[in-house]
Amino acid sequence: MDNFIVSARKYRPATFDTVVGQQHITVTLKNAIKNKQLAQAFLFCGPRGVGKTTCARILAKTINCERLRDDMEACGQCDSCKSFQNGNSFSIHELDAASNNSVDDIRSLIDQVRIPPQTGKYKIYIIDEVHMLSQQAFNAFLKTLEEPPSYAIFILATTEKHKILPTILSRCQIFDFNRIKVADMAGHLASIADKEGVSYNSDGLHIIAQKADGGLRDALSMFDQIVSFSNKEVTYQAVIDNLNILDYEYYFRLTDALVNEDSPTALLILDEILAHGFDGSHFISGLGSHFRDLLVAKEPATLKLLDTSDAIRQRYQQQAQRLSPGLLLSALNISNQCEVNYRTSKNQRLQVELALLKMCHITAAIQLAKNNVVHPPMETAEKKKPRESVTPTVTTDHESQPPIPQPPTTERQPPVTDVRVPASQPPATEPSPKAVRSWGDVKLGNAVPDLNKIFDDKQTVAQSDEPELLNGEEREIFSPDELLEQWHAFADKLKAENKINLFTLMTANVPQLLPDFQIGVVVENPIQQDLLSTSKIDILNGLRTKLRNFAIDLVPIQVQNDTTRKPYTAQEKYQAMAAKNPTLDVLRKTFNLGLE
Repeated sequence: MDNFIVSARKYRPATFDTVVGQQHITVTLKNAIKNKQLAQAFLFCGPRGVGKTTCARILAKTINCERLRDDMEACGQCDSCKSFQNGNSFSIHELDAASNNSVDDIRSLIDQVRIPPQTGKYKIYIIDEVHMLSQQAFNAFLKTLEEPPSYAIFILATTEKHKILPTILSRCQIFDFNRIKVADMAGHLASIADKEGVSYNSDGLHIIAQKADGGLRDALSMFDQIVSFSNKEVTYQAVIDNLNILDYEYYFRLTDALVNEDSPTALLILDEILAHGFDGSHFISGLGSHFRDLLVAKEPATLKLLDTSDAIRQRYQQQAQRLSPGLLLSALNISNQCEVNYRTSKNQRLQVELALLKMCHITAAIQLAKNNVVHPPMETAEKKKPRESVTPTVTTDHESQPPIPQPPTTERQPPVTDVRVPASQPPATEPSPKAVRSWGDVKLGNAVPDLNKIFDDKQTVAQSDEPELLNGEEREIFSPDELLEQWHAFADKLKAENKINLFTLMTANVPQLLPDFQIGVVVENPIQQDLLSTSKIDILNGLRTKLRNFAIDLVPIQVQNDTTRKPYTAQEKYQAMAAKNPTLDVLRKTFNLGLE
């Protein structure tokens, strides 16, 4: 027991070639040593446990090696390498900035830099967790880092690059370490298990690698823990039992229950998971990851994104073939929404159970979308003909009068076909243009209604009920007073019906009687013009009937003088206020404000 060394220390890489998952950095450093193009300061940054300090030590040892190998690796046999390995090198110094972060510590280091190396070519300083240095310590270190002696090399390591001063960053050669891939980590654990005589299976090692989240040191710590727990048998079951990880089997069983719409089984599986002490949030997050992996497994091109062992990958492929992408995407959306609402819910278990129940009915919902509503048969002879746009025909002296514009319609009118009715059958009756088909008219058998189709039908009926413009032959002459009387009477009717906007438009300005029975209506902005266009038919129907003149037409008149135009939009209101008080514009520019 006294001789036991944890795997993270025992199998710590001693050469560049043994560093796991950082080939882009080790190759660069070896080429720099080979070409004698070493920088005066290096900065190694990245997450914990990925080899920053290890690479710093390997670089320091390799630079001062007296018998460098042809592959730019340290020999490990010279006096410099042995003294470094024994921890008594006079040319390589390590400083922990977390506990030595004051100005005095840095000044002491600067005094040491002035002394040339006693052995070796370079004097190398490794400063770990350099972001922990204080502001004053960084400033004291800045000058030495900018112009160090030719024999001094600084290697800085940090997990939080954003906390380092830009002036320090600009004087360093920066290397960003990656998170170690699951496959690389599992392979390294397998090699250590072979050396230690530990039996294992690949599924268990992959679970350890996934749990480590890219940090090899964390993976080695968990590996030692499981070796002790399982008596040197690293199996899948031992790993999930020791690390308290939800078994893949739960998610595969639950997915089968969702596909079969077996909600009782789904709820029982959830109860079993919660009974083992797992949190509902952890479960729903893992379920979302499971659906994501199933989507990845459906396509051979994306299969490489699945970080699992071969056996688990095969199970994913088999289950993914039974599921449609629509079902997986819907389930993934439900699980994501449940995860978002979980923390704020007072009944968190109910949130998860509701999500599972929704997932169990996804197949039925997709079937609803695929089926169409069975509409009652509509004989072509009784089909409503498309309403043609009505253009008034004037047979009197007002032939130069422009046609009355009709409101635009978005409905595409089908072509009118010639339907011939046999003589033995009574002619089909044309339905009333005001007949409204209700929801009850849609006869449903065993088919499921298509909601979009029903909505389209309702919209078509609504469009067919739009008011039509009244036309006739009467052309009685009326006076401006008679026009004003009927105009205000119609406006009062609008006010009683709570149509305030149109009432304001009709009463804000006096209507102008123009030639050819045209009535000019003053509009102050595009909103009022659109309102007049949509309400034009109702106004004309009322005036034409009361004044007994079917040649009456409304013409919008834009306000000619911009100075009298009231500000309507937010931009116009701001310009009006800024014209009265120029300091308002200065305030807006100073605080970079916008208009809403």
